[in-house]
Amino acid sequence: MNKPNKTPLIQIKGLYKIFGKTPEKVLPDVKAGKSKDDILAATGHTVGLQQIDLDIERGEIFVIMGLSGSGKSTLIRHFNRLIDPTEGQIIVEGEDVMKLDDKGLQHFRRHKMSMVFQRFGLMPHRTVLQNVAYGLQVQGISKEDRDKKATEWLETVGLAGYEQQYPSQLSGGQQQRVGLARALCTDAEILLMDEAFSALDPLIRSEMQDQLIELQEKLQKTIIFITHDLDEALRLGDRIAILRDGKLVQQGRPVDILLDPADDYVEAFVKDVNRARALTVDTVMQPQSLRISADTIGEALAQMRSAKVEHGYYVNDDGYQGALCIDKLESVDTSRHDDAIDDKVLEDLPGIQSDALIEHVIPDTIEHELPLPVLDQDGELQGQLSRESVVEVLSEQPAANGAEAEKFSKPTNTDTDETKASA
Repeated sequence: MNKPNKTPLIQIKGLYKIFGKTPEKVLPDVKAGKSKDDILAATGHTVGLQQIDLDIERGEIFVIMGLSGSGKSTLIRHFNRLIDPTEGQIIVEGEDVMKLDDKGLQHFRRHKMSMVFQRFGLMPHRTVLQNVAYGLQVQGISKEDRDKKATEWLETVGLAGYEQQYPSQLSGGQQQRVGLARALCTDAEILLMDEAFSALDPLIRSEMQDQLIELQEKLQKTIIFITHDLDEALRLGDRIAILRDGKLVQQGRPVDILLDPADDYVEAFVKDVNRARALTVDTVMQPQSLRISADTIGEALAQMRSAKVEHGYYVNDDGYQGALCIDKLESVDTSRHDDAIDDKVLEDLPGIQSDALIEHVIPDTIEHELPLPVLDQDGELQGQLSRESVVEVLSEQPAANGAEAEKFSKPTNTDTDETKASA
């Protein structure tokens, strides 16, 4: 991910949305803390969002999640002003989107943000190529240029050769790839993805997630991704915001959400997550025991005795070479203490990558008694991971009881209903 600027790319400040005839009159009751249900019963107004404050950095995948009725789809439609807030600011690159006139808003939607919808949103009477090129057509790009660019994006998403097909001739996964290509084709810096993969079969959904991750590594777009699926959120998100009844209940990195849920509602989400598939090594590793840079056996032994450790990781100019145990070094005859460190004293202990999923390193952690050295992409030593640490993090599941989880899982008014209420 790109290093963020000092100022976030997108800032949401004090955002409220109330659906109904006179939302401004109801706003003081919302701010006073009256419940969503009480306000609906007393006034007929639906509270969609309450006091939302978010900072989204350039180049990150920011996931907004929650159950039906949580306000997530309502929120994403504020980013490009498909819905206007009752109160609050939407600031993109320092510009308050709420202050844009019709012409400015039109330019903003055409050039700054693209959207990928749950139900694909393709035009059935246009070919695949025409669908992908549509945003460029709206921008006034010539047919030759837009067709060339659309063809390139179709190739990027794996649909080369489908240019003259129509949406009805494609599978659901292929249609969503067309939708993704159309959004990317405009070169918009920000992608809004509203439940973009939820209509797909599980296998196709997983493939689309893989493709989005692969594309993001190359393109470094800023992506706001809506989902109700925590596994999807943990897999895709650099950071996650969780909504409940229009309120922001927690935001943070996936590891923060998973290991430190803010309340029972978040616990109900995370209690059944397979942590081994969600957490990476760097989220649970410990500081390294000792980085041994000595040249000889005697120097290594002295270094370990001084640090009062039982083992360490030998690193030379060629990188990590293996582990050293003090018991084995102490058993070496003193006449060899000036000898160079070699395979006779080194333990063949594999290094693991800091960004690897826990599930991928479980076999190695079980096989070796010593903690495994954790290396970054450049092979530099970052820490260590023991079998005890893996067992601990996988066994500490949040203790949300079944009744709470069942309560939170029951659908309430859907975001779609809230959106309809604004009509």
